[in-house]
Amino acid sequence: MLAIQELKCTDEAFPTLQIQALGYEVATHGTGRWNGVAVLSRVGLEDVTRGLISQPQYEGADEPRAIAATCQGVRVWGVYVPNGREPDHAHFAYKLDWFAALKNTVAAELAAAPDRPLAIIGDFNVAPTDDDVWDIAAFEGSTHVTEPERAALTSLRELGLTDVMPRSLKGNPYTFWDYRNGALHRGWGMRIDLIYANAGFAGHVTDAYIDRDERKGKGASDHAPVVVDLDLG
Repeated sequence: MLAIQELKCTDEAFPTLQIQALGYEVATHGTGRWNGVAVLSRVGLEDVTRGLISQPQYEGADEPRAIAATCQGVRVWGVYVPNGREPDHAHFAYKLDWFAALKNTVAAELAAAPDRPLAIIGDFNVAPTDDDVWDIAAFEGSTHVTEPERAALTSLRELGLTDVMPRSLKGNPYTFWDYRNGALHRGWGMRIDLIYANAGFAGHVTDAYIDRDERKGKGASDHAPVVVDLDLG
């Protein structure tokens, strides 16, 4: 299965038919030129949920940033956490409120089905530790590394979730490199694309890695895919 963020299109404009022709079932949550998330699966796709419990709005809008589906008995949440923009910006407070809604939603699902494998996958827009950015000094006064953001991430993990760490590439675990200043080739990256999973999921992980080659092509995303192999027996 595949979780995608930043569709930047409506559900109707998403290439659903073309993707279905490749053997995938498709669930999307998109409303326009910003945000948008999707889950694609070749192993079944059911019980789709769009949005979070008591999800906050931003400037009066319900942004499409979270979608969940059950794929072969595995519950997967695909998320695109708000960026936050600046620590003193209204978008930053929205980001923290959004994290709280995500935690409440996941807590409810874990309580309802504690033995079901569950993972939250996507762009969290937070680097969990200083080791997850190329130079912490370069981020002074910026989002993605602040104490409130990391506290929100820790609070989510305290639901009993594990940070599924990919194998490092060339000594770093980064998943994002800015388009500017040759950041990819200089190694100026961040690990902000995360997989937080309960024991029912994490205990079946056989490998996890970052497909950095997909970041190199012309017109590529500034994020690299994070790939996880599971053996569910």
